Amino acid sequence: MKRCRNGELWDFEHEILGGDDIILGIDGGTTSTVCVCIALSDRRVVSPSMSCPMLARVVGGCSNHNSVGETAARETLEQVMAEALSKSGSIRSSVRAVCLAISGVNHPTDEQRILDWLRDIFPCHVNLYVQNDAVAALASGTMGKLHGCVLIAGTGTIAYGFTEDGRDARAAGAGPILGDWGSGYGIAAQALTAIIRANDGRGPQTKLTYSILKTLDLSSPDELIGWTYADPSWARIASLVPVVVACAEAGDEVANNILLDSVEELALSVKAVIQRLGLAGEDGHEAFPLVMVGGVLEAKRRWDIAKEVINSISKEYPGVLPVWPKVEPALGAALLAWNFLSKDYQQEGI
Repeated sequence: MKRCRNGELWDFEHEILGGDDIILGIDGGTTSTVCVCIALSDRRVVSPSMSCPMLARVVGGCSNHNSVGETAARETLEQVMAEALSKSGSIRSSVRAVCLAISGVNHPTDEQRILDWLRDIFPCHVNLYVQNDAVAALASGTMGKLHGCVLIAGTGTIAYGFTEDGRDARAAGAGPILGDWGSGYGIAAQALTAIIRANDGRGPQTKLTYSILKTLDLSSPDELIGWTYADPSWARIASLVPVVVACAEAGDEVANNILLDSVEELALSVKAVIQRLGLAGEDGHEAFPLVMVGGVLEAKRRWDIAKEVINSISKEYPGVLPVWPKVEPALGAALLAWNFLSKDYQQEGI
């Protein structure tokens, strides 16, 4: 069977067997999709190190099926996997495990549908793992160990946690229509709404009007309506977050209140996961890692959203230990696959 992606032929039936064992880790998000290929030097190694050889890294577009549709999402995922294999000089028969961590995986039916699709691509000996992208983000801060909580705040947002005995819980992550208000999209959408309200006389005047119109090269708030609906993609809207932060730092009350609302929403998501899983123990003081991921949390500016979120959480759960990942989520997915694979081999007595 052959499939064509971007003019390139991916031949699924006529590859020569051989090559070193490898693992593919994929972080599929709303903004971009990253696939890394790492060498599996010894399948018996239980704890991979940060020094594991990365053979290739490929970046593609959005692979969230809720955002671009299932066909486009699959095309992106097939493209980045094929390119990663090509760049690493590897072939499909060398793949021992694939961990696909993708936003929009919210139910076991989502996982099974993607697993069935992956099984059509890879030989039967390949171990396949499908997770929400938040799981890979957590693994990027814990080097593949699933324990603690992760907060993602980029274009979208989600809080996801695991206990050492395997229980999990999540909060938010349902997309902008269902209220991911701490996300980049949520922040920017509130800013756009504030401009329209100010123009109508339904809300206070704000520096956001001048700053965002200038950024978008628009001359009036009326033109903002056409700009928004010409392409209401989530990432396009979320790209305006730095403008909102700059206005808040300049003393704009409307922008400041939008960021304060985002801090509250993000902190509430994490607190909900902590409470449901008991991550902080019965007294609420036990230590646990909180992995912080996403562009909204990475902006090291005077108005520091991440710092405010941590301050809010630590008032109730003083044992929270913020972790800033040293590797990207795609590598976290690969390390996760490595750990899953090691456990499978141990159970099989290999």
